[in-house]
Amino acid sequence: MSNFLNKIPTILMLVSPILITATGGMICERAGVVNIALEGLMVFGAFATASAHYFLEPILGGGSIWVSLLIGSCFGMFFSYIHAFASISLNADQTVSGTGINLLATGVTVFLSQILFKQDRTKQFMMSMMPGKFSIYPTAYIALAVIFLAWVVLYKYPFGLRLRACGENPQAAASVGINVKQMRYIAVLVSGFLAGLAGGCLVLTTNTQFNSTTVNGHGFIALAVVSFGRWKPLGVAGASLLFGSALAFSIIASDYAFLRRFPAEIFNIMPYAITLLALVLFSGKNYAPRDAGKPYEKGAS
Repeated sequence: MSNFLNKIPTILMLVSPILITATGGMICERAGVVNIALEGLMVFGAFATASAHYFLEPILGGGSIWVSLLIGSCFGMFFSYIHAFASISLNADQTVSGTGINLLATGVTVFLSQILFKQDRTKQFMMSMMPGKFSIYPTAYIALAVIFLAWVVLYKYPFGLRLRACGENPQAAASVGINVKQMRYIAVLVSGFLAGLAGGCLVLTTNTQFNSTTVNGHGFIALAVVSFGRWKPLGVAGASLLFGSALAFSIIASDYAFLRRFPAEIFNIMPYAITLLALVLFSGKNYAPRDAGKPYEKGAS
């Protein structure tokens, strides 16, 4: 039992980036825009955070972690504007737009790494984010704060009601004076900011440098979490715990003697197998916002 309790910080470390990213995806889809680009935005955030931390650490010491996280978040938000412009202003297919950013992310980050570090990854930084109180990484507290604030804003403030209306019935929302495109822009930029933050949290807790495999599907898992959590904060939190635990289990399984007899590949594919299973189970369920993924045209019926 005590051995399992010692693994809780590792589990929460991997749950946190998924929860932060999924919260951004939930907000985006509640406004009516499907953000397939979460994976790529996490890659941008992880790269920017690792690069900024490498250069700022000699100057700011441990304080560079928080500055770097902010830079990574803003980097993710900047690239999410491309998705917002294409899908909201140009009414482009949201899946194609998001996929394009995912493909762009790998190429851009490798290109910038070659310019800044003369290699296809960032150079290693000295200090990663260390566990805080009760040996729990601060990223767990960040994730809890993010999902709590999302719940408060979505359900306790008029802004949240207007945002949700834009995803359920944008024409009705526009008829009462809500600027649907503006609300959708805000939602996409918030999701980009949170995805960049999650990428930064991931690279600062699991590695000492950014490379092309740092994110490794976390953004796609976050997309499944949004669906599995039925687009609600509590559901997203529970689904993040499930998927993050499966991801952590693939790492800590080797610490248990009775599991070592099984091939490691079984545990490595578990998070993605659970993702596919969740999508199959919920593919026919109508929990999504009614107009999620549909372009908004003023005056259309």
